[in-house]
Amino acid sequence: MKKKKVRNRTIHKLVTNPLSLIGIVLIVFFVVIAVIAPWITKPEYGNPYIIPRDGYSSTPQAPSVNHPLGTTEGQYDIFYGIVWGTRTAFRIGLIVVAGIVLIGVTLGALAGYYGGVIDEIIMRLTDIFLTFPFLVAAMVMVVLLGRGLNHVMIALVVFGWMGYARMIRGDILAIKEIDYVAAARALGASDFRIIFRHVLPNAIYPVFVMSTMDIGSMVLTAAALSFLGLGSQVGYADWGQMISFARNWILGTDTNPLAYWYTVVYPGLAIVLFVLGWNLVGDAFRDILDPRMRGSR
Repeated sequence: MKKKKVRNRTIHKLVTNPLSLIGIVLIVFFVVIAVIAPWITKPEYGNPYIIPRDGYSSTPQAPSVNHPLGTTEGQYDIFYGIVWGTRTAFRIGLIVVAGIVLIGVTLGALAGYYGGVIDEIIMRLTDIFLTFPFLVAAMVMVVLLGRGLNHVMIALVVFGWMGYARMIRGDILAIKEIDYVAAARALGASDFRIIFRHVLPNAIYPVFVMSTMDIGSMVLTAAALSFLGLGSQVGYADWGQMISFARNWILGTDTNPLAYWYTVVYPGLAIVLFVLGWNLVGDAFRDILDPRMRGSR
């Protein structure tokens, strides 16, 4: 009953907070686009994520009837790329964050609950990974594995779990000393049951905040790697790669600096709104679930 009340209160605050409501609307908008993508832009190839081309000219085409948002360098259709790129963004964000949460929470829970040698080994491993700059480490790993979206996601997972491990460990160190945990242990409950039934459910709330924000962050990082030429294959529906196609046309021409504005603005706007939506919802989660924030209001 108590958990149900907390859940209902959280949902109520999310939908009544103007900023979080904007975030929810943005996320729902992208979800709808991703779901109905085949009806908005019909695929022309066997792989629907390959963007159709209207030739091979390096000069982008302005928006027209056939290409509502114009084309990029290489004549890739911007509208098609943005629509199907929505699915790519959700794939990256959800899979990567699920992976880093699974690894981080598992290792953090083991370190915090058992302590001793296990804690020391896991935390020193965490410290080692934290010494590598995140983006640089991900770039190096993608170079070693080879270009590809799957390799980008693997690299982001490998170097993205440490914050979750440290956060969960700190919370569990405090929670495992509470009376109800000691009572469960005295009644003969197994370590597995204590961790997943009594400890993690009371330490998991900060993970919701961090993971919600990280969905947008991971999409942004993957877009940066694609912009640098380390992401998906050429012509794949990926917002970062679409901006990469525009790098030679950002400054337009000598007489008209904004001649090819559409090559940057549309994919850039898609990234900004996607990340903004998740960040607004994450901020709302933080305000709702953080007891210190609730007590100050």
